[in-house]
Amino acid sequence: MAWTVWITGLPGSGKSTIVEALSGMLRVDGIIFDVLRMDELRKIVTPNPTYSEEERDMVYAALAYTALILNRNGVNVLIDATGNRRRYRERARNLISDFMEVYVKCPIELCMEREGRRRERWGAPEAIYEKAFKGVSGTVPGVGVPYEEPLNPEVTVDSSRLDPSESAQIIYQAVKERFYGGGSPHCRS
Repeated sequence: MAWTVWITGLPGSGKSTIVEALSGMLRVDGIIFDVLRMDELRKIVTPNPTYSEEERDMVYAALAYTALILNRNGVNVLIDATGNRRRYRERARNLISDFMEVYVKCPIELCMEREGRRRERWGAPEAIYEKAFKGVSGTVPGVGVPYEEPLNPEVTVDSSRLDPSESAQIIYQAVKERFYGGGSPHCRS
């Protein structure tokens, strides 16, 4: 049975960088997986996003359903998405039997600093915090709309204290323990 790991946190917390490091570890072990990035999916589902609550409900439902379909077809999934409301992540948890939530904890001040100097965008919009504080955007999680921290994530990594590879290693160990009984996942999908 395939699994899904949703990596959530504020914009700029390091989710995408951690996903890239984790992806490398999974590839070394021959694990079949795909990465679903909300910023990429949003461009298809809502090419002119408003980031309204209704639109977010629709896009996050599509994200969870896509992960479910991939899992049904034997593909493990890493979700790289803020998912600012708990209900978005809970919807995925309720749909997907082998599900794990990872919270990338990071102070918003550091997230803002990182986002401001981010080079690799992975489809993310630019200067979101700057736009939020200038009043151009009122929909930035943690500023204009709430970011609801997970209540009981299976894994929490503090990206203000750990580098991306250390965070990825913690998540990788949790994946091995939860989905492979602590054994080697080598060439197992």
